[in-house]
Amino acid sequence: MNKDVIGLNAGKVWEALSAADAMGVKQLKKVTKLKDKELFAALGWLAREDKIAIATDDKDEKEFIISLI
Repeated sequence: MNKDVIGLNAGKVWEALSAADAMGVKQLKKVTKLKDKELFAALGWLAREDKIAIATDDKDEKEFIISLI
């Protein structure tokens, strides 16, 4: 996986989040059809650019809720 692929995947994640207020990681995987490592690399990219907020889910402490800033 190179930077170009990670950037393209970050775009997929950003588009999915722009259509919703917030999504859990499981839902993002389903919508974007990305594998775990692809999704987490994309989330890291977006987090580094301060484009997303990451919070824990009150109902499931193992799940993260991702939203655009």
